[in-house]
Amino acid sequence: MLSLKTILTGTALSVSMAGLALADGHGGPYAPYAGTTLVINVPAHPHYNAMMKVLPAFTEETGIEVEVDQLQYLKMRERQTLELTKDEGDYDMIAYVVFSKADYVFADQLENLARFFMNPKLADPNYDAEDLIDGYVANIGIAGGKKGYLPGKTGSLFGIPFGSETSVLAYRKDIFEKHGIATPETYDQLLDAACKIPEVEPGMGGMASRAASGHQASHAFLLHLAPLGGRVFDDNWEPIINNEAGVAAANALKTIVDCGPEGSQTFGPAEAAAAFSQGQAAMFMDSIAFAAGFEDPSKSKVAGNVGYALHPEGVRRGSQTGGFGIAIPKNAQNKEAAFLLMQWLTSKKGDLMVAMAGGNPSRFSTYENAELNEKYPYSATFGEALKYADPDWRPIIPTWGKINADIGTTMSQVLTEGLDPQEALNGVAERARAIMDEAGYYTWQ
Repeated sequence: MLSLKTILTGTALSVSMAGLALADGHGGPYAPYAGTTLVINVPAHPHYNAMMKVLPAFTEETGIEVEVDQLQYLKMRERQTLELTKDEGDYDMIAYVVFSKADYVFADQLENLARFFMNPKLADPNYDAEDLIDGYVANIGIAGGKKGYLPGKTGSLFGIPFGSETSVLAYRKDIFEKHGIATPETYDQLLDAACKIPEVEPGMGGMASRAASGHQASHAFLLHLAPLGGRVFDDNWEPIINNEAGVAAANALKTIVDCGPEGSQTFGPAEAAAAFSQGQAAMFMDSIAFAAGFEDPSKSKVAGNVGYALHPEGVRRGSQTGGFGIAIPKNAQNKEAAFLLMQWLTSKKGDLMVAMAGGNPSRFSTYENAELNEKYPYSATFGEALKYADPDWRPIIPTWGKINADIGTTMSQVLTEGLDPQEALNGVAERARAIMDEAGYYTWQ
C-alpha cells in the first residue's frame, strides 16, 4: 500500500510500498536489498515530479523503499554542499544540475560508476548504455576526459542523465500562419521574425527569452554563442568569447530582448515561459521541459497552437545540453541499492515510464516510441533536435561559477544600459583569463 509522508526539510516525500516478496525466496539482483530504505535528493522540477509517479512500481518490483527529499534547486544545491562533506551522508543518491558535475567530481564527492557496471550481481546485461543520448552522457555524466569535462580516453562516468534537456524553438502556429511568416530555420530568419512580430501584432513580443542579470543572461547569451560559431575558450584555455562570433551572439540576444515582450530584461526561464504561454510572445527558445506546460489548457492560453522546431542554424546547428543527472555520493550508506535504483530509472523500461508520466527521456529509443509520440506529439521534434545537441556549449570546469556570473552581469549591462558588446566581452575575456591563471590553467604553457 502506498504511503506518502513528509520527511526532512522542504518538500520531501516518502514512497513506501509492500513488495517484499523478493526477500522470501525469490532470486534476482534485488533480493539482498529488499527492505532497504534509500534516501534521495532531487529538485522540484517536472521531470522529478514524473519520477515520483513511477517510484511505487520500483518498490513493488524490488522491495526497496525510497524516501525523496525534493527541494527547490538552489536549496537542493545548498543541502548537497553540506551533505557531501560529511563522513556519512544522509543521501544514497542525488540529482545534480550539470554545472555541479565539475565541483563534485573535483572535490572527489561522487562515486565512479565503473565498479557498479562491472559487478555482474548488479549490472543489468540488457541495460543497453549505447541507447543513452550521447550529448547528454557527455555533458552530464563524464568527467576527466577531453578538457576535463568531455569524453576522452581519460574520462570516467560519474552520473547518468536523468532530467536532461536540450533547446528547441516553440512558436505560435496561428500567428505565423496568419502573417505568412516561415518557421525560422536560420538565425537571420529568427531575428527577422522576432522583430517583425511586434509590427504585425501590436502588443505582442517577438520572442520571450531569459535576460535577468546573472546566470539567466549568461545562459541566454551562450544559447546563441555555440550555433553562431563561438566558444568561451579555445583549446589552450585562452578566452575567445570576445571574437566576432561572441559579438554576434551578444547582438542577437539584444535584438531578441529589444523586440521581446514587455519586461523582457528581467525574465528568468519561468517568466519567459509564462509570457509565451499567456500569449505575450510569438516564440520561445529554451528547454524542452516547458512543452508540457504550453500544452496544458488549464495553464496555457496557447495550448493547441504551438509548433516546435529545431534550434535555428547559425554557422552550425548546436542546441544546448543541460538539466540534471543522478549520481551516488562517496559518503552514501546504501550504494549498491542506490545503483539498482539509478539503473532501474534509466533503463529502457524506466525511462519510458518516466517519459509517459511527463518526464524528459534520456534514451533515443524512448523518443522513437510510438505510444510516447502519440501522447506527446512534440517528442518527435525533440528527438531530432538531440542529433545536434552540443555538450560543449559551455565549459563545465571548477572555475565556471565565477566566469558565468561575470558573463551574466556584463550581458545585463549590454541589454539594459547600452554597454557596447565588444567592450563588454573584452572585459569578460580579460577577467576570465585572470581567473583561469589563478586556478593554474596556464601552468604548463
